[in-house]
Amino acid sequence: MLLNKRLARLALGFTLATAPLPLQAQDAHHAGLQAEAKPAPRGPEGRRLPPDSTTRQSITLPDGRTLDFTATAGSLPLVDEAGKLQAEIAYVAYTMAPEAGRARPVTFAINGGPGAASAYLNIGAIGPWRLPTGGTSISPSQAVALTPNDGTWLDFTDLVFIDPVGTGYSRASDGNGKTYWSIDSDASTLAAVIARYLRVNERMASPKFYVGESYGGFRGPLITEKLQEEIGIGLSGMVLLSPVLDFGWLETPRANPWGYVLKLPSLAAGALELAGTIPTPALLSEAEAYAAGPYLSDLLKGPSDTGAVARITDKVAPLTGFDPAFVRAQAGRLSTRSIQREVDRTEGRVTSAYDTGITGWDPNPDAAQASFEDPQLTALQAPLTSAMIDLYARTLKWPVPNLRYELLSNAVNRGWSWGSGRQAPEVLSNLKGALALDGHLRVLVAHGFTDLVTPYYASKLLLAQVPAYGAGRLSLAVYPGGHMFYSRDDSRAAFKRDVQNLYQDALKAREAGSAPPAGAPAERLKDTP
Repeated sequence: MLLNKRLARLALGFTLATAPLPLQAQDAHHAGLQAEAKPAPRGPEGRRLPPDSTTRQSITLPDGRTLDFTATAGSLPLVDEAGKLQAEIAYVAYTMAPEAGRARPVTFAINGGPGAASAYLNIGAIGPWRLPTGGTSISPSQAVALTPNDGTWLDFTDLVFIDPVGTGYSRASDGNGKTYWSIDSDASTLAAVIARYLRVNERMASPKFYVGESYGGFRGPLITEKLQEEIGIGLSGMVLLSPVLDFGWLETPRANPWGYVLKLPSLAAGALELAGTIPTPALLSEAEAYAAGPYLSDLLKGPSDTGAVARITDKVAPLTGFDPAFVRAQAGRLSTRSIQREVDRTEGRVTSAYDTGITGWDPNPDAAQASFEDPQLTALQAPLTSAMIDLYARTLKWPVPNLRYELLSNAVNRGWSWGSGRQAPEVLSNLKGALALDGHLRVLVAHGFTDLVTPYYASKLLLAQVPAYGAGRLSLAVYPGGHMFYSRDDSRAAFKRDVQNLYQDALKAREAGSAPPAGAPAERLKDTP
């Protein structure tokens, strides 16, 4: 997840990045399957986390299918060249026996923040169990019992969920993770972790995929590039879920019009939902055309141009369902914070920046200044944290009683180093480089229509800048819902179908053994309703 309170600072407050660390792994700590919850060798001295635990599991999906699989919860120790422990990286792996004669894919899943653990992808989206959180309101005290996940990817790929240093149970050995908290050192460390998992589990020959959510989507092209060019590992595919591809396009306090332009189609999608209509790309085409055309043009004229403000008000108010007076008062420059109070103001409720369809009570509805927690991101912290701790302890047999589980670490987010350059960080260039280097690589970028934190329209415009070599291998899919659109049953099912198609295409290309010829199919970049 992107931590919404600091979005403006993320785009502006860049400091020096640290260099990547030399890391080595301890093979003995992970070699071979264990019996039920049998302790593994301890590895280097000074470890705080318990030995890995491997258990046999089985779930019955809603469609009647049974999945029998192996679950491993544990950690990968990272050491320096002298063998001294530097960090312990916690992970959860779910694996199944491969079909005869076929190598089973393995997918590495990492969330965002920076500072988020992988629980969102694990028990929210694609793992074998899921914490139900559907509906328009989320309760921190909800039941945390997990159910078999009808949207799990385990039936077509093994899954490895990784928590970066400072998140989940992953920690630096000296308690100070700042060495790992920068764009480059983070990507280098995670690429090394992926490589070492593959090596110690003898999975180098398996088809390899990556899925990252939010800042985890930003990480994806960086990790892929480091694996390709520095470590010598090629990924067959990437799934970037609600990603930021360019931080310069986020909403900032400056007079940058892009944040307002990119958010407008998502506001129109929210208005459609409020009126009982499911958003589709076709229904939002008018909002997109207006946002990148007349709206942008009038924003550039400035708030002192009364004619421009009047034109914006006349168009934006009906598109979004907002009161014209509200639009006019902000000169058509609708900040996310003000929008959160406006969507359901008459009921005294605020909407989530991550999904305008999720609301909660405004604790001070009559106050002039907004003061409230996000009704999705903040409300999910308690149930997701409790559910993960329970999953580790009772199901995976890997209790960690003396260490706090960090679902969302403010220390990581506040301590993140964004680099010293004058430009905001971006990974579109890295994505283009990965696609250009590997003609087999497939990429799916997935968004929710009603996400104001990482609006889908930003990715749509950025991905359109990828040249023809990405033809047929790069797709954009947009689903009803927000940042975590997978919490909606229909969107989760559609997302799984699209991902399965990507895997099938990638595996066929891998088996074919040669890169496709140059040329652009009729449909290079698509929206999926």
